[in-house]
Amino acid sequence: MTKSHPDMAYRGVGGHGQVLSSDHFHVNCGTRPACRPPMHSICMVSDFFYPNMGGVESHIYQLSQCLIERGHKVIVVTHAYGNRKGVRYLTSGLKVYYLPLKVMYNQSTATTLFHSLPLLRYIFVRERITIIHSHSSFSAMAHDALFHAKTMGLQTVFTDHSLFGFADVSSVLTNKLLTVSLCDTNHIICVSYTSKENTVLRAALNPEIVSVIPNAVDPTDFTPDPFRRDDSVITIVVISRLVYRKGIDLLSGIIPELCQKYPDLHFIVGGEGPKRIVLEEVRERYQLHDRVRLLGALEHQDVRNVLVQGHIFLNTSLTEAFCMAIVEAASCGLQVVSTRVGGIPEVLPENLIILCEPSVKSLCDGLEKAISQLKSGTLPAPEKIHNRVKTFYTWRNVAERTEKVYDRVAGEVVLSMDKRLDRLISHCGPVTGYIFALFAVFSFLFLLFLRWITPDSTIDVAIDATGPNGAWTRQYSERNYRIKTSWSRMAR
Repeated sequence: MTKSHPDMAYRGVGGHGQVLSSDHFHVNCGTRPACRPPMHSICMVSDFFYPNMGGVESHIYQLSQCLIERGHKVIVVTHAYGNRKGVRYLTSGLKVYYLPLKVMYNQSTATTLFHSLPLLRYIFVRERITIIHSHSSFSAMAHDALFHAKTMGLQTVFTDHSLFGFADVSSVLTNKLLTVSLCDTNHIICVSYTSKENTVLRAALNPEIVSVIPNAVDPTDFTPDPFRRDDSVITIVVISRLVYRKGIDLLSGIIPELCQKYPDLHFIVGGEGPKRIVLEEVRERYQLHDRVRLLGALEHQDVRNVLVQGHIFLNTSLTEAFCMAIVEAASCGLQVVSTRVGGIPEVLPENLIILCEPSVKSLCDGLEKAISQLKSGTLPAPEKIHNRVKTFYTWRNVAERTEKVYDRVAGEVVLSMDKRLDRLISHCGPVTGYIFALFAVFSFLFLLFLRWITPDSTIDVAIDATGPNGAWTRQYSERNYRIKTSWSRMAR
């Protein structure tokens, strides 16, 4: 496993909760040593991106921005969202291709494996991409991009953001698809140790090509504000998608039990989903309309304004690779109570989180412990919690470590077609292996046909918006030069 730093921020060499100093995580994005290899041209691919909001979308955007600051060229490829089609530019010149592909289910595109090759090949050639970085096991476009990139001889990286089981039909099918996609991928990134173990088992991978690089949070977006909360009551905040996987059934059992025991206890629940009806029924049955507020869907910029109204943050997830919500809540100074599942125990040190079993009784005990500490005044001050959490996970650190993965894969040899076919057949089983080996041959023949119809040499080369020769980069440098010149003249 490639590790340039300890794989989780608060874990020391021995993994016993040693807090690392902020100096350890300070990275100057804009400067690179002269001995560094050439900059990379990176294409981030996923079905999940802005204007859709979520953990994967935020990860791609924030990582791209920091990689651009470090001098790399970065583009994003996703599917069209409503009227948002074609090419758009975001902050710092981040170019986004919104492709006209049909969405099948839950924002994931339908795939025939071949229909996306003409578009993706055109983009990869036009933008002179050298590394394809796909995100999320749920994204069909991400798997398509990995498959086509290997056919074109490009380096590939995949980031897995989720945990999967092994028993139900959907997990079995997804795991088999992941085995095919990752068997000849250069490198895989997971967001926690638990996620790494899960991915290695699901896709039968060599652990040496799997790195652990956690998510991050921008601490300037999640700052505490104790004056926004009402200290005459105790407020528990829950921000989550209201779905089974997030443990909303557990929450429906916790609310009436604790509200009956603590008359001054209030709940604020942000999020939307099919399980909202369960919470509405609980609120109606126990007449808790004045103590349980259901806010519905929240924009990401509104999350902090909700968090700072609470004293305790509750996470009831049944499975989680890396829970961004608890980091955001801790950054806002809240005491976190969470289920002990997936990669959650790796995210925060023990004195900042109360871990419970995924049951109503255990979570109630954990919340009562937090309430007791709050009433006795033994909880750390919000500012103190924030100052610790802001040093744990930073996007600059994530970008620096991801960059080392890019440097590693850039020096690797892409498998030739015959070796790729051997890998598929030997790694994916006698049935699936031969089927996808046949798909790989058809994909290669289709690529030859596309190159004959439209040779690479006839495809216009796009003007770089980012990277060493990017238009945005030059414009920024020229503006800084003019500002420095004018200031030096004024100083004289």
